[in-house]
Amino acid sequence: MKVLVITGSPHKKGTTAVLTEQFIKGAEEAGHEVCRFDSAFMNVHPCIACEKCHKTDTGCAFKDDMEKINPELVSADVIVFVTPIYYYGMNAQIRTVIDRFYANDASLHGNRKTALMVTMADDTMESAEGAIASFKGMANYLDWEISGMVIGVDCGDVSALEKTDYPEQAYNLGKNI
Repeated sequence: MKVLVITGSPHKKGTTAVLTEQFIKGAEEAGHEVCRFDSAFMNVHPCIACEKCHKTDTGCAFKDDMEKINPELVSADVIVFVTPIYYYGMNAQIRTVIDRFYANDASLHGNRKTALMVTMADDTMESAEGAIASFKGMANYLDWEISGMVIGVDCGDVSALEKTDYPEQAYNLGKNI
């Protein structure tokens, strides 16, 4: 299968990077082709609902790094979202990419799997509920099968994360996707 991993963190060696690397390791060991898109390091303009993508045949009004990911997005069998929780939801960098899915809306429905991995310093699931609800709503709308979630609570830094089984959960999710 072709797996697209979209990350949101601006920390190249942070907690979500650890989960991402473990997921990819498991997925590649299982024989899957993996493409990674680190949204925090790309130039992606927010969607402004101008409707150019739906009213013309020229696609999105913004010619930015989404042009690199759109072919991967449309051809992926599995789309995995990896985001830190800063304030009750997916972070802005990954949300900007997800909002731009709008330009490809017609070609994204059905026949895909998806997964969510998050980390956060908070020690309560309440802080992740917004991200989980948004993820589930998107999966439902797009008719994607949810293959799993890794919700890393109380992981404010890599040393805290390494004391948990979340990296192993991420690896197993990749291995079994």
